[in-house]
Amino acid sequence: MASNVSDRLRLPCNHIKVCTRGKSRKKSSSTVQPMAKLGLEGVSKELQKLADAKLDQAPERRKVREAFKDFQLGIDFCLFKASYTGLNIKESYELNSRGLEIFTKCWIPETLPIKAIICFCHGYGDTCTFFVEGIARKLASSGFGVFAMDYPGFGLSEGLHGFIPSFERLVDDVAEHYSNVKENPEYKSLPSFLFGQSMGGAVALKIHLKQPHAWDGAILVAPMCKIADDMVPPWLVTQILIGIAKLLPTAKLVPQKDFAEMAFKDVKKREMTKYNVVAYKSKPRLRTAVELLRTTQEIESRLEEVSLPLLVLHGEADIITDPSVSKTLYEKACSSDKKLHLYQDAWHSLLEGESDEMIFQVLDDIISWLDEHSIKSRTS
Repeated sequence: MASNVSDRLRLPCNHIKVCTRGKSRKKSSSTVQPMAKLGLEGVSKELQKLADAKLDQAPERRKVREAFKDFQLGIDFCLFKASYTGLNIKESYELNSRGLEIFTKCWIPETLPIKAIICFCHGYGDTCTFFVEGIARKLASSGFGVFAMDYPGFGLSEGLHGFIPSFERLVDDVAEHYSNVKENPEYKSLPSFLFGQSMGGAVALKIHLKQPHAWDGAILVAPMCKIADDMVPPWLVTQILIGIAKLLPTAKLVPQKDFAEMAFKDVKKREMTKYNVVAYKSKPRLRTAVELLRTTQEIESRLEEVSLPLLVLHGEADIITDPSVSKTLYEKACSSDKKLHLYQDAWHSLLEGESDEMIFQVLDDIISWLDEHSIKSRTS
């Protein structure tokens, strides 16, 4: 840990670590901004035209990603610049039990014995083909097999872009894929961990609640246990939107502030989000917004049921997902094995939008926990 780590606060079970790096920021008062053309530097006119195209369906998103794939890995991001060798990286499309074509990816260490498998759940609007690439390579180079998928409607998977008609069904799709991964004879005997970022934290918690004894632990980074109050429209507006969502579920009518502006503290890395060309950056679709709100309300009411070994990491200056609810999760979870890291002055995107030093510190905290719990799981 860095030398400026503060004192530990006393809470039930284990400990909570608070990393101090200045004062927490005030809530943003950003106004809703219209979608604009990306204006990507260093990109040809042909690629720019592709990036600005409508990406409602998977074929268009796949075409854009293929065109940008090599360009993306060449941007000046700390986790892309690191040199990782001995990794077997595979991409594939798989039909799930609902007949949807799902994009999947895995990063497997070839020169190290696999300590455990990590099943990654990405955040809202995201994909496992951009920043996740750097995170996964770092974890795989430390001896972990990392598996990821794009949810239906996100990234390269089939479905209307950014549309979640049912969060329960999305969770079932993710649980199905990762259950299949765990049944593979190569990995069946290994410890398995869920890894959820932001909305992916809600996905991971929901999977655990459906499969309470199936996992050896979970890592939750800025988990969406509750959407910050400033991100939710006023009560009356919310009720109106819920009503309209029944008639126009795919409509993009929900007010939205600039996500990257609020999530990425490092200005240079904030600019890099433009190159995540298949991420969903439009206003949330009505049904999607309703499903996210209902899901956070359910999870917040079931925190006491969380029973698996738990590592929760959250920036104290996060104004997208509420860090106070991560503290409540830590306090209320019935697991006897739980740890909470709070990074003061850090924003929402701990592994993508902070300083290089902070990103590597958070990853070191995660890998240290995984190492400890992989050994514990194998010997128990």
